[in-house]
Amino acid sequence: MEIILIERDFMTSEVYFADLRSEGEDENKTNKISKLFKASGFDNLINEDDLTAVKLHFGELGCDTYIKPVFTRAVVDEIKKIGADPFLTDTNTMYYGGRHNSVVHIQTAIKHGFGYAVTGAPIIIADGIYGDSFVEIEIGKKHFSKVKIAKDILEANSTIVLSHFKGHGMSGFGGAIKNLGMGFASVSGKLEQHEVAKPIITESCIGCGDCVPSCLRYSLSLKDEKASIDYSLCIGCNACMDACREGAIDLDWDCMPPFIERMTEYAYGAVKGREDKIGYINFLVDITPDCDCVNWSDAPIVPDIGIVASRDPVAIDRASYDLVNQERGFTNSRLENHHEVGEDKFRGVWTQVDGTIQLRYGEEIGLGEQDYELIKIP
Repeated sequence: MEIILIERDFMTSEVYFADLRSEGEDENKTNKISKLFKASGFDNLINEDDLTAVKLHFGELGCDTYIKPVFTRAVVDEIKKIGADPFLTDTNTMYYGGRHNSVVHIQTAIKHGFGYAVTGAPIIIADGIYGDSFVEIEIGKKHFSKVKIAKDILEANSTIVLSHFKGHGMSGFGGAIKNLGMGFASVSGKLEQHEVAKPIITESCIGCGDCVPSCLRYSLSLKDEKASIDYSLCIGCNACMDACREGAIDLDWDCMPPFIERMTEYAYGAVKGREDKIGYINFLVDITPDCDCVNWSDAPIVPDIGIVASRDPVAIDRASYDLVNQERGFTNSRLENHHEVGEDKFRGVWTQVDGTIQLRYGEEIGLGEQDYELIKIP
């Protein structure tokens, strides 16, 4: 793959890139992560004795494409070299699964290999046992005046955000911005973001009732031989969509732009006042159509690309998006079109979602810059 180095003006953010080629120990992936950590200046944002959060996604049970624990260990080791104390963290989910409360969340993380023996760091779920431990951060934006950010991650002295860059059915793609916006939010904060993006029953519903038991909030029932949603109970988790064999439950796709903007405003709140204490690493491997929140892993839509690191969440996601689109897409995947080099691979899967809204809106509200210089490390 030819790497395009983009030269920009003085506002350009630096994004460091490591490919996956290796011909010796110095070029193995864990050593490349260490090089990215140093090149990006992460050792300057972490102080000795810091409690340093390593924010990542442990993956839903059944998913197997989350970031490898051994890669997480490489970051943990770099933090320890500075004399700081790292801990692994995430927040609980609003839907019912393997990460809905801190007890099952930690159990899932350990099942996926994130135990202390592998990663060298303890696990702390940042929003408490039930996801109700948060601090309200004033942001004064279009959708939210305040956002609800997990308390324990705010109390960390510094943070490294590790993101698996992949597709997402509601935001087009997920990287650092989504990891901040959804991943730093308490459960009630996640509900606020999803408030505008709830499922709808289409005319193709046959009234089979398969969707009814999938809703643990009891918002689904059968009325007049059709499924019906009580929106006063629905939280927008969209589990019913996966349960419907007929594909009769869908989203109102016109609601996706405001959903993405709400998620991006939460990302802004997650970093507000802490911008100089947060670094980002995106892993462009196993680039699947879906988020790691689903309990399966579909085939990747493009080849594995590499790893990128930056101090700017918008720039790193823009660079990741561009690198994915430089690839030729796999035909034996869920990629329906846009297989050619330069075409938008995520629109080739989620045709009705413009994921670049999070980049443009993130730049608009001051989360970061889309302009970047891609710097390749050996």
